[in-house]
Amino acid sequence: MYQIVEQHPDFIVIHKSPNVHFHSQDGSAGVVAQVEADLGIKLFSVHRLDTPTSGLLILAKSAQAAAEFTALFTEHRIQKYYVAIAQGKPKKKQGWVIGDMSKSRRSMYKLLRSKENPAITQFFSYSLEHGLRLYLLKPLSGKTHQLRVALASIGVPIIGDTLYGAEQSDRCYLHAMALDFYYKGQHYHINQFPVSGEIFSNEKVIKQLQGDWKTPAALDWPKAKTKPSAI
Repeated sequence: MYQIVEQHPDFIVIHKSPNVHFHSQDGSAGVVAQVEADLGIKLFSVHRLDTPTSGLLILAKSAQAAAEFTALFTEHRIQKYYVAIAQGKPKKKQGWVIGDMSKSRRSMYKLLRSKENPAITQFFSYSLEHGLRLYLLKPLSGKTHQLRVALASIGVPIIGDTLYGAEQSDRCYLHAMALDFYYKGQHYHINQFPVSGEIFSNEKVIKQLQGDWKTPAALDWPKAKTKPSAI
């Protein structure tokens, strides 16, 4: 279900596997409950990942630490970076996707043209082969299904994300790859490359993630024209 990536007196960072529930459901432990059981300690969630999404999660070890991380997220002082793979020709190959989001049918969300409290996502993409692209995504807000909706809105739903129109695959190809933040004066940049998924093991994917995109915080990101709303 997970691997521990970082240990700190106040928090841990885990790598959640794909298709693992965040919360416990139907009598089965979710990833947070499983980590608590394995470590024998109470943990506090400060952000979450969708069930099909793999990658990095911060879990606080005390209510005080959780409050500090919640403040960091609210003030946009923790930046998350994701990678995704999608088929098709996107409406644009880099830039940003911005718009309000609202609930749609079947637990889906949709992107609106209005921008009163928008979801904002900056992104780059890289061609793997004809009709297949790797995406590096930088969300500047924390909306439910934000990245899945962002890519679907530019015509390229994430491979394996059947909820948003993609065909079935061995997994949903969305992975929370990096975290960048300061905590009590210390800088943390934590990377975890995806380890499951046939397409993520593609030689071009590995080369790009371990090369030009290895430190996403250092990239010259496309500038967004609207300030992110509070998470």
